[in-house]
Amino acid sequence: MEYRNELKFELPDYDFQRLYYRLSPLMQPDRHQGAGGYLIRSLYFDDLYDSCMAEKENGVPFREKYRIRIYDNNPNFIRLEKKTKYADMTKKTTQPLTFEEYQALLTCRLDSLHDIQTQSEKGSLLEELILGILRKGFSPKCIVEYERFAFTETTGNVRVTFDRNVAGSAQTDRLFDSDLFTVPVMPQSHHILEVKYDELLPHYLLQALDLARLQRQSFSKYYLTRAAIGRKEISYGI
Repeated sequence: MEYRNELKFELPDYDFQRLYYRLSPLMQPDRHQGAGGYLIRSLYFDDLYDSCMAEKENGVPFREKYRIRIYDNNPNFIRLEKKTKYADMTKKTTQPLTFEEYQALLTCRLDSLHDIQTQSEKGSLLEELILGILRKGFSPKCIVEYERFAFTETTGNVRVTFDRNVAGSAQTDRLFDSDLFTVPVMPQSHHILEVKYDELLPHYLLQALDLARLQRQSFSKYYLTRAAIGRKEISYGI
């Protein structure tokens, strides 16, 4: 997948409701979501020096982050992802994980990681993260959780998402727990709007979104969560 444009905005509840119902007749809802959207949890990795945090703070234009993502706490649908950002453009690389691979990455069982690395395709995203764990001390740092409502449009390959109730947790070993302890990372009743598209954002969607009246911001859910829960260091003992 090539780089895509990505715009982010902070929304109060009123604007969320207004834009959601304005887009409903114009775009297709994500085929995976129900009436209440779907729950996303992402387990983020960073290295021994918190390089992802430092690069965000310093405004480094080219950045990469690794995460394990699940939907509605489903252990049968686990994705390893790398999000690459260059200025306002983003690219996401993804690879499915088995539950056993997830556990090996979470606990850094070196024997299991070695076996997985041997079996995985050379140059795969999984092998890339394993090498990062072994060489740079990558480890789980936090969990980010939120409710997502998403719309899609084939023209321009547009995807609009509303992320509500963004919260975070330092309990990195409890990704699938229904009683995961989280803390809010956004002001009360404030949410995130993200607009992603290839080269073209259709004019009728631009009008419907009314982006000119919204304040564009550079959000990182990972950064907001680490700031909210504190930078607790987790060592694998490598």
